Amino acid sequence: MPVTNQPQAQPRIRIAHVSPTVEDGRYPAKRCVGDQMTVSADVLRDGHDMLRAVVRYRAAGEPDWREVPMRQVDAQVGGVRWEASFALERIGSHEFDIEAWTDVFGTWRDELRRKVEGPQADLTGELGEGELLLEQAAKRVTDSEQRGQIHSALRTLRDGAVSRQAHYAAALDPVLLRAMHADPERPGAARLPRPLRIEADRVLARFGSWYELFPRSFGGLAGVERVLPELSTLGFDVLYLPPIHPIGVKNRKGPNNALTAGPGDPGSPWAIGSPDGGHDAVHPELGTIDDLRRLTARARELGIDVALDFAIQCSADHPWLTEHPEWFHRRPDGTLKYAENPPKRYQDIYNVNWETPSWRELWLELRRIVLHWVDCGVKVFRVDNPHTKPFPFWEWLIAEVHNVDRDVIFLAEAFTKREIMRELARIGFTQSYTYFTWKNSRWELSEYVSELAYSEESDYFRPNFFANTPDILHEYLQHGGPPAFVTRLVLASTLSPSYGIYSGYEWFENVPVRAGSEEYVDSEKYEAKARKLDGPLLGLVRRLNELRRDNPALQQLSNVTFLETHNEGLIAYAKREGSNTVIVVVNIDPHNAQEGSVLIPAQLNLPPVFRVRDQLQLVGAAYDWRMGHNYVRLDPQSQQAHVFVVESA
Repeated sequence: MPVTNQPQAQPRIRIAHVSPTVEDGRYPAKRCVGDQMTVSADVLRDGHDMLRAVVRYRAAGEPDWREVPMRQVDAQVGGVRWEASFALERIGSHEFDIEAWTDVFGTWRDELRRKVEGPQADLTGELGEGELLLEQAAKRVTDSEQRGQIHSALRTLRDGAVSRQAHYAAALDPVLLRAMHADPERPGAARLPRPLRIEADRVLARFGSWYELFPRSFGGLAGVERVLPELSTLGFDVLYLPPIHPIGVKNRKGPNNALTAGPGDPGSPWAIGSPDGGHDAVHPELGTIDDLRRLTARARELGIDVALDFAIQCSADHPWLTEHPEWFHRRPDGTLKYAENPPKRYQDIYNVNWETPSWRELWLELRRIVLHWVDCGVKVFRVDNPHTKPFPFWEWLIAEVHNVDRDVIFLAEAFTKREIMRELARIGFTQSYTYFTWKNSRWELSEYVSELAYSEESDYFRPNFFANTPDILHEYLQHGGPPAFVTRLVLASTLSPSYGIYSGYEWFENVPVRAGSEEYVDSEKYEAKARKLDGPLLGLVRRLNELRRDNPALQQLSNVTFLETHNEGLIAYAKREGSNTVIVVVNIDPHNAQEGSVLIPAQLNLPPVFRVRDQLQLVGAAYDWRMGHNYVRLDPQSQQAHVFVVESA
């Protein structure tokens, strides 16, 4: 029979199940600068030969690869899993590869050791093989000290006057093994089909506390600038502003989303555009571009980033409707269809037509707008409804912006199908809103957070747990009173490295516009309020933000261990980073006291008896806890949660 496929030489080594990898390498994994990047893979080959492997890595623009040796992590059980770690020292793109090869000398040495221990009488042939390996390596090794060690071993093996035991000792010397491993030859080497990518962001991409406010309720941009020192004292890292652009007059909404606005009603900031300008302008009642530049500059001095809402939609008065009518889809009768997300209707805005023949011009204009705000000092964007815009657009835009300024962070406000939220994260969004708001029972929270922390999406999906938003007032807050606000605040700030609250949360605002609705009555989306940073919950906010900064365990997600409490009204979990361990216990029943026994498992590697100090009590009460069961009682009338820090021995 004819040969249809000629044999091709292939490495006998296989590298499989590489971690991290996102969609088989189509997208990069995400980490932050300063992180230890751990790479693991199954490395295997036929037969019994020993293997060696390294991770090769480099940052974008670096010509040379750096290497770190991999170690076998399951050797005791005869496994094939290898791993290595390296530090991400720069923000931006990186790539890594794995190279594995047969350890010829190590294999020979292991066989000799087993035969010596056997023992086997005549090992002359084996020692001769070793001499040949040493001779070959001595010609390749460049380090003089290591080459000297090889020559020393060779002299001993060739010396017929010494005992066989001396020959064996020289051949099996660990110092010789290290010298031989400096041999640059890598027989039978195999690599990945292509290097895999990593994106290293600044730490704010993973860890930060957000506060959202409407500038018009604080006296415009100048008024917001005046409260920056208070926000800094409270421990917030990001100040998020809804759109600050001119607001349309035609179809403007009135209070509580009324279809008719009065002469003094300011309208919704998301109805962007008027004769005063569009997406690249500041509403005259809020201030000027220079006011924004002063605000962002002052915020930077205080360690705060200003985040701006990026909403791609237009009021009926937006300049684009006359300057670029081709960017909008019109019905046969020439009218435009206003935006809808049934049952919600947005009569005051129109969406752009992403299928317009002039889509390139539209994309470039949106790029110009984002970079305009970046130039004004805005380095964080909360993107409104990104799931209703094309994936290719976001992938292109985020890459384009990062080519100009890699510090820019994009938060996806996409409460939609989970796989769509994942895809937005894969294509470049730095952070994502989540379903946290709707997870209120113990089993819902533990299941959802465990998925975020330990599933494959943990390599690219970074959650931001907002306790509330201007659009979302969950029924748990509506009916739970102040204890419910405490519960959700503690959960958001200690479960997720990134969390946020919207102004009014600290005042326990909990009245919906109607029964069954998640919209606020007298919503700030449609009217201005007189706001100040003086709510009764701010003391707890400040304390939690202090704890988040002081405890590295609270700055990570994939270190959470949920603890058994034997009571569905209590949720408990531990987080550990290095020597820092935090144990949190929360009463998720805002109406009744709950008690239970928190089980500390052996996997936390804590001493049999250890001391914890409650960081939410003024006096910092300390308790002796132990492996096994520990009694807890939490009462909404006195204390709704414990945040314990385990004290060092």
